[in-house]
Amino acid sequence: MNLIEHFIDGKTVKGSSKKKSKVFNPATGEQSAEVILASKSDVDLAVQKAKQAFNDWSRKPPAQRAKVIFKFKELIEKNSDELIKIIVSEHGKVYEDAKGSLTRGLEVVEFACGIPHLLKGEFTENVGTDVDSWSVRQPLGVCAGITPFNFPAMVPMWMFPIAIACGNTFILKPSEKDPSCSIKLAQLFLEAGLPQGVFNVVNGDKEAVDALLTNKDVSAISFVGSTPIAKYIYENAAKNEKRVQALGGAKNHCVVMPDCDLDQAVNGLMGAAYGSAGERCMAQSVAVAVGKVGDKLVNKLAKKVESLKVGPGMDKNSEMGPLVTKQHLEKVIGYVDHGVKEGAKLVVDGRNIKLQGYEKGFFIGGCLFDHVEKKMKIYKEEIFGPVLSVVRVKDFESAVKLINDHEFGNGTSIYTRDGDVGRTFASRIKIGMVGINIPIPVPVAYHSFGGWKRSLFGDQHMHGLEGIRFYTKLKTITSKWPTGLTSDPDFVMPTLN
Repeated sequence: MNLIEHFIDGKTVKGSSKKKSKVFNPATGEQSAEVILASKSDVDLAVQKAKQAFNDWSRKPPAQRAKVIFKFKELIEKNSDELIKIIVSEHGKVYEDAKGSLTRGLEVVEFACGIPHLLKGEFTENVGTDVDSWSVRQPLGVCAGITPFNFPAMVPMWMFPIAIACGNTFILKPSEKDPSCSIKLAQLFLEAGLPQGVFNVVNGDKEAVDALLTNKDVSAISFVGSTPIAKYIYENAAKNEKRVQALGGAKNHCVVMPDCDLDQAVNGLMGAAYGSAGERCMAQSVAVAVGKVGDKLVNKLAKKVESLKVGPGMDKNSEMGPLVTKQHLEKVIGYVDHGVKEGAKLVVDGRNIKLQGYEKGFFIGGCLFDHVEKKMKIYKEEIFGPVLSVVRVKDFESAVKLINDHEFGNGTSIYTRDGDVGRTFASRIKIGMVGINIPIPVPVAYHSFGGWKRSLFGDQHMHGLEGIRFYTKLKTITSKWPTGLTSDPDFVMPTLN
């Protein structure tokens, strides 16, 4: 049985813990590995090594740091097929989807290559007579990232390349469900010339998370996951005097207006709702049918969902793979059961799918509900599976109110041909990321990713310039050089004279 260890100070280590967790191949349902779960002492060791490495790494010129990141980018591209296959084998998503997620992570690495320009400060000459003032951004120290199972390459790469480019060192705590990709990325970064101890990976559960939250040498915590845990991370990181960005859950709505290109909307919804088996925080899990478009929308969706090609991720014909674990499969099936009990109409039922040769795999087919109401559990909660709910509303105003009233505010989209409707929607909607005729409005690397309301705890989004601000602290210097003339003490606040 393959044993997955930690990566600390440039090498794989077992650590002191005896705790282990099982890693499965979701397509076959068979165990593929065991992963060691870190103890508090293991985490503390990683932090200690990162703190030691910070002294030298933070002093390197940004251009030198950029050279290492350029090499890291090159190595990711060279080893992309291996990384993609690791993602498929432990997460279950189909090959092309895994490839796309790696590409989106690589875009952030590319953005981080521009760190010499991104860290440029501001300078003002003569803010007062013969007085100059300037601002610089300096690294925080040891930073940590706690990442989910659904994007084992992309989400970590939202965090650590920017943090490290800014001069910080980093501890990554990936999901114990699919940890191998993080270890491979750490090895590639070391091969790229990153000094030992700058990037470390500790596998673990709540004990490891709490160790990061309480360690006084960790300056910042980044997190992506469910809202209850995001709130826990936010509260405890703040209590321990750390800066924090904690991205939580989502219930993303896609508004379908009567005037839209309906085929375009249906195709967009199919990819957004069922891609990655719905295991995306940006999945469109609610279609809001406005006016009389509902029947046409549901009929077109039903035909597409019924013909969805479900299979193992390495099968080139597969459009949707399995869910990540048996427990998660049972959870998603439970939501579908509950929706039926609540009175929603289950138009397409994917619960009884069986694949020859993969009977033990964690598969569920696409599910489509119609006539879902806002009081229902399947509407209110994040299912994180291939379940699309259609909610019918009478007009545009009702659609806006429905979305704005929901506790989550991660992403939303609208399909329309009317530019005024699109502009009004983008302006009035209380959501962090908005798409107009775009099904999954994930910002590119040089913009920033994050939601509103209970989808984000903390005030700064991830990657882009927001990421630079999060992983640095601002310092402003004001200077005046002596002229050789003496002057009397001044006991009032300096003013611009």
